[in-house]
Amino acid sequence: MTLQRILPFTRTLLEAVLTEGDIAIDGTCGNGHDTLFLAESVGKSGKVYGFDIQQEAIKSTEKRLVDAEQSSQVSLFHESHASINHQIDSHHVGNVSAAIFNLGYLPGGDKSIVTRPEETIQAVSDILKLLRSGGLLILVVYPGHPEGKMESEKVTKFTTGLNQSDYQVLKYQFINQINDPPYILAISKK
Repeated sequence: MTLQRILPFTRTLLEAVLTEGDIAIDGTCGNGHDTLFLAESVGKSGKVYGFDIQQEAIKSTEKRLVDAEQSSQVSLFHESHASINHQIDSHHVGNVSAAIFNLGYLPGGDKSIVTRPEETIQAVSDILKLLRSGGLLILVVYPGHPEGKMESEKVTKFTTGLNQSDYQVLKYQFINQINDPPYILAISKK
């Protein structure tokens, strides 16, 4: 058996919880790959909310969605993921099936613009309240740069402290790789 790499494993986890008509959140649109995956997974009857602090990421994501004819079910916000709570339709509260974050910086973008632990923890706290029972929040954590290492420590500490009566938290990491490889924190709401 070959273990799945980090990013394919996120897809496996998302596929297990997402169906046609569901609601999903991409907390860090980046180049739009996850946003498109979420849009295809929930279909035209579903809803995806996408967030990114960089206009370049929003434009790239929008283009990817339009090219794939998957933009009608997606709302994109040029805002921090810390503002998620202010953008979700009230009838979607408690009904979100999945959310994903790729922390760090935009691949191919300005490496000085990174996700911040305080904003990420705020967004995670908010999304946990938005998730339905059985819903899933995935954080792909990149500790290979100084800001990422700090965010990794704080986000891992926060998720480790979640009440086991309410959540299951999985850490998926290849521990024999060099250069601080990325890992997954997956939080399932009971």
